[in-house]
Amino acid sequence: MKKTPPQNNYYSNRKFNVAKHKHHTRLKSIELTTDVIEDFLDQVKTIDIQSLEYVPFLRFCLADKLLKSLGEEFFHIITQTIYDRASGGFTINFNSACTDHDGFIKLGTAVAHLLGAANHDAMSGTFFAKFSVKHSDNSDSYLRQAYRLFTLHTDGTFVDEQTDWLLMMKFSQQHAVGGESRVLHLDDWLEIDTYADNPIGRLPFEYKAPSSKNANDKVYRPLFFNNEFGLCISFIDQFIQPKTIEQGVFLRDLSQSMEVSKGTKQLPLPIGGIIVLNNHFWLHGRAPFEENIQLHRVLMRQRGAFAPLKYQQLSGGVNVCE
Repeated sequence: MKKTPPQNNYYSNRKFNVAKHKHHTRLKSIELTTDVIEDFLDQVKTIDIQSLEYVPFLRFCLADKLLKSLGEEFFHIITQTIYDRASGGFTINFNSACTDHDGFIKLGTAVAHLLGAANHDAMSGTFFAKFSVKHSDNSDSYLRQAYRLFTLHTDGTFVDEQTDWLLMMKFSQQHAVGGESRVLHLDDWLEIDTYADNPIGRLPFEYKAPSSKNANDKVYRPLFFNNEFGLCISFIDQFIQPKTIEQGVFLRDLSQSMEVSKGTKQLPLPIGGIIVLNNHFWLHGRAPFEENIQLHRVLMRQRGAFAPLKYQQLSGGVNVCE
């Protein structure tokens, strides 16, 4: 007799389980079995990280290996979820089946490339950025500054590449208290109409990155725009360039409104865990850490464009979006 999944499950089989996220009602929480993870890592053990950096098609070969291990249902579930406006995000916990950074890069890359190609990350010079957060830092942005609130933002604001999805993965941490991921879905921001209906919100703002980002192009884009996902946003407080007092005050008020919104939630991310978000209608940031001279956390970021695939073509698999 077929087992009935637990009440909080969307879908379950012998390879993976999809459940409601414990800390956010919009997100899906996915757990892969240890056997699947170990089998995948064994199959790709001859692919080294430098090869992944130099040869883009190998990243899709990793995705293909993972898909063959998990089955088409997995592809349908994560793709439906990331395209679904009501959700648009999921986490995956690899538990203790993988412990080394190279394995984490391969797992994260495989998941990401089921969605589409990763952008070139100018900060790192390759398709992913691996960075540390420590007690002291001389960075020119909030990314590595442990004791500051890393305010809510979307990715890809200052680059010309399409940035549809974002993946963050935690590799390791020591002596870290705080630093939770902070996320806000646009539809949970009660004051959004105040800002989206203001003409300033539709102006094309200039975005300019600091020197550490290695991105010198001037990019112009509106804060709010509409596409196939509905109302979307492109915003980061550090790099957007207002031209008037009115614009500066508007942007300050918008940022503060999102930060104090009841829709902004904090999420713990375990070591080896990833969070994947639709970058069009999710904003993300990070809570401050408690001060500790031994603090050290290592993260990976990948971001990119969706593969040329229409959402209506995904109706053949398991539906977890209702």
